[in-house]
Amino acid sequence: MSNWNPGGQPPQGPHPYQPQPPRPYPPQPDPSQPYVPPQPQPPYPGPPVPPPGGPVTRLRRRIGPIHTARRVFTPSRPGIVSDPEVARMRKIRTLVGVGAFLWMSYAYKLAPKLSDAADEQVDKSWTSALVLAATLPVVVGVLYALAAPAARRDLLRRAARCFGAIVAMMAAASVFPITVLSGVFEGEPLTEGQFTVTKGLLLAANLFIFFWVLPFIVWGVGLAVQHVFRTADIHETVPPLLIMALTWETALIDVFTGAHEGVPTVIRYVFILGAPLSVTAVGLWELHRLRVHYGLGMRGLLMR
Repeated sequence: MSNWNPGGQPPQGPHPYQPQPPRPYPPQPDPSQPYVPPQPQPPYPGPPVPPPGGPVTRLRRRIGPIHTARRVFTPSRPGIVSDPEVARMRKIRTLVGVGAFLWMSYAYKLAPKLSDAADEQVDKSWTSALVLAATLPVVVGVLYALAAPAARRDLLRRAARCFGAIVAMMAAASVFPITVLSGVFEGEPLTEGQFTVTKGLLLAANLFIFFWVLPFIVWGVGLAVQHVFRTADIHETVPPLLIMALTWETALIDVFTGAHEGVPTVIRYVFILGAPLSVTAVGLWELHRLRVHYGLGMRGLLMR
């Protein structure tokens, strides 16, 4: 008796079991031919690999400003958890925030043109990066005090990458005031007179500043704010905690400095408080998702 024949009876009919055709023997090697050992089969084809590119492409990927900014400001700790849903929500939150800021600036005539509003948004991003750079040492100090003694050395080792990203941003940004204060560009114009070695050096400096330093700073500021100065290298729970603290600090700065003057009071406070409230909601959801789906929580960060 079986599930396939519950009654346990043999099949009925004159020929209940049909004879199976004989299986052919595998082909035998010809004794007159020399023996050829079996050849290894090619591996299973994997996903297509992008071509390495020419020498210019490889050089751009190695020392280009955008690729360098990605290496400096993107977390790269082995075994780091990268949730695509969280990354998608961060992008949506950023786009909504930027769109609301541009709409408010243009609708209430805070900026004569959209380009002026875009410049103001860049300045706001730079201010956020500066506030974040000032907040990170405080957060690392608090975590160091709360962490288990066995975890403190590893905590500082991971935080070194975050501080390295801050140093790289500050060093790149200091190029512009140094060049202005040093007066190296106040000499003879490059287009007048004969070409000299000094003019060649000034031309090279101009090209380096405007085609490498400036793209590195612009792209790096966006990546630094998006990845919270690569604090996921410390632990996956640090970026949402730090970004929540950053948005509330920025909101307090906007309140005390009288930001967005000329906007109706209700709209002004809705906009000022809307950013930290929405970021806090997304940050709490991210912490919940890390704890439920990946088992990552504050106890893992503090090793308690």
